[in-house]
Amino acid sequence: MIRPGLIIRTILTIFLAISLMALYLSTMAPGLTWANYGADGGEFIAAVATGGVPHPSGYPLYMLIARLFQFLPVGSLAFRTNLLSATATVAAAVLVFQLMVKALPLLNGGPNYLAALASAYAFGCGPLIWSQAVITEVYGLHILFVILILFLSSREPISPGISSYLDLGLGLAFGLGLANNITTSLLLPLLCSGLGGGSSRLYPVLRRAAGLATGLLVYMILPLRALQNPPINWGNPRTWDGFLWLVTGGSYRSELLSLAPALVVERIRATAAILLDQAGLPGLILAMVGLIFFHKASTLSRNTIWIMTAFTAFSLTYATFDSFVYLIPVCLGFAIWIGIGLAGTQAVLPERFIGFRSIVGLAFIIFLVFLAGNHRNLVDASRDMRAETFGREVLRRAPQNGIVFAEGDEAVFTLWYFHFALKQRTDLAIIATDLLQFDWYQENLRTTYPELRLPESFPFAEMVVASNPHRPVCFVEYTGRTQMQCTTAYTQPGNFSCMGYGCGQ
Repeated sequence: MIRPGLIIRTILTIFLAISLMALYLSTMAPGLTWANYGADGGEFIAAVATGGVPHPSGYPLYMLIARLFQFLPVGSLAFRTNLLSATATVAAAVLVFQLMVKALPLLNGGPNYLAALASAYAFGCGPLIWSQAVITEVYGLHILFVILILFLSSREPISPGISSYLDLGLGLAFGLGLANNITTSLLLPLLCSGLGGGSSRLYPVLRRAAGLATGLLVYMILPLRALQNPPINWGNPRTWDGFLWLVTGGSYRSELLSLAPALVVERIRATAAILLDQAGLPGLILAMVGLIFFHKASTLSRNTIWIMTAFTAFSLTYATFDSFVYLIPVCLGFAIWIGIGLAGTQAVLPERFIGFRSIVGLAFIIFLVFLAGNHRNLVDASRDMRAETFGREVLRRAPQNGIVFAEGDEAVFTLWYFHFALKQRTDLAIIATDLLQFDWYQENLRTTYPELRLPESFPFAEMVVASNPHRPVCFVEYTGRTQMQCTTAYTQPGNFSCMGYGCGQ
């Protein structure tokens, strides 16, 4: 016989998933987009479609799963890849709901479904999480593994047989999480939680280590992809040095712990504003109430506090302009404490207000729905056509058999998407000027464009132009509008005539 509680839980889970997916689909980019700091999308889509290797750390798990989504018979190639972010984020919200149903105290003699649902909606409707759910990026899949690791590591002691499988699952989730985003390494204390002491911890350690090693095997696809000489091949990881440079984030290591103290102070203010924006002032108050008044010494509490502390510290000290995206796990912890605060507030209401307890929970969910309406315009990517317009305009105006030097992530990755993934204007040679300094990129150009002549010395753009005197050349970047300068014949380095949209402006 099916228990009524299971039916209610299943119905609420389905309602949560459908409502969030509808929200994300209504604001999702229909094609390539730069909205919500999504400039990397063009590179990811092209790397997935061509069997390539994207920028460090290579994101091998994302590459595999995104390829499956690209086979879906709906929308554009970019839209299908965007769907992975939405699907992963919805799955993460469902896990939040399931975790909180088990973690929250009983209300009116049964599970506190409303507080658990409030946690899930506070998570899924928060503008930071929402912004990454509607574009091509790795953070939707990343937060799914963060909550999965939290879910598995925060379980209560259970039978030895089930514990064995859960140890393997926790290690596997940690390994796969690392194969998607290396900041999962900040969750190492969660992997080590609940091990006990003495000889009793040996077998759990071995099981988790086995799961971890299995998950990390996904990284082997990077050298295998590199051996095929794909057009996007960061670091050329077929060699050990190239592999280490890629998976350890070689080009970004200098950004770690390098932010000036004055800027850290500014980021602290920005972080506070971001958290306040996730669920408004009522959400912030509930989270603080949960943390201060209803905190219990449990594995879930310790792990949640660790996640929020570790990722906040990383975001504050990582010297990139978009480091705020690493606050996404912090928003997860914030949503969990909102649920704890709401459940605690309901529980302390006097018995004569027993019916009012449910009204409080429902009122907060309605407030989150209202807040989502205000956030919609902040994260809506459905009308952002800048990337599509830029890519089509450049390829339309580029001269036949030309060499196009692109500068900046927006320009380079957008042209890679149209040129490599959609196979448009295959007569062109697209060159990223910012990458010409790397030996692996020079080798990549030689295999991708065998007819292109590259000088043996350091190939500055002018040297490449001089080595290919019979090919027209364009220099392209996006600075709020398309900037495109072209010449039909080489004269002297740096002497280029001007033609095309935005030229000379």
